Amino acid sequence: MAEKKQKTRGLILREMTLGESDRLVTVLTEDQGVIRAFARRAKNLSDGKNAATSLLCYSRLDLYRGRERYIINSAIPIETFFGLRSDIVALALAQYLCQFTEELVPEGPDSGEYLRLVLNTLHFLSEGSRPPELLKALIELRMLSMSGFMPDLVACAACGAYESERMFLRVTRGELYCEKCYLQKDTPAMGLSPAALTAMRHIIYSPLEKAFAFALKGAPLRELSEAAEAYSISVLQRRLKTLDFYHSLLT
Repeated sequence: MAEKKQKTRGLILREMTLGESDRLVTVLTEDQGVIRAFARRAKNLSDGKNAATSLLCYSRLDLYRGRERYIINSAIPIETFFGLRSDIVALALAQYLCQFTEELVPEGPDSGEYLRLVLNTLHFLSEGSRPPELLKALIELRMLSMSGFMPDLVACAACGAYESERMFLRVTRGELYCEKCYLQKDTPAMGLSPAALTAMRHIIYSPLEKAFAFALKGAPLRELSEAAEAYSISVLQRRLKTLDFYHSLLT
């Protein structure tokens, strides 16, 4: 197969050292989904690819596709999200979001919206301008929805009620129930106050450019965070190790 040269931009989701100086990286690109690429001598501090192929770096990549894998010929950093390095909790959350992204985004075209979602989330997390719990719930629910796992939050799945004093998300099926129907069915579900449900609907139904334009705190934020996480675990059918590490830092 002939080598095919390509230029793209992407976020480094994972890096692994090969030998003494090479790297194998997992990258969320703007136009090819999640790919894996080999970067020769990238661990050498004098090599221009060192910073640009490091974890959580958003870079311009000049690569080609060989017979078995992508090869990074050159790389230039665009954004390093330096603020994450000074906060271990924020860094741990960023690593979880990267692993979550790797699980859900396939290799292939039309990945620009995924990349914008993750970059916006990392920007706010690095700046400390949004609560980490809010950003975590936002990327979980939005990315699941983009990947074909959007929960049905339009109305109660049983009676069609749009809202009640308390609604319940059945995480195993992504269905919403009003308080009356939930009590009748007696199925495990996550309780949501009107404020938490409004935020959840905003996250999955609003245009991406408006998805971050809301605020939430206190009990409703905890409900949103817990429901989003429970739904994510149900869809993935397992807990990611980076999620457990993030939670270990909160106790």
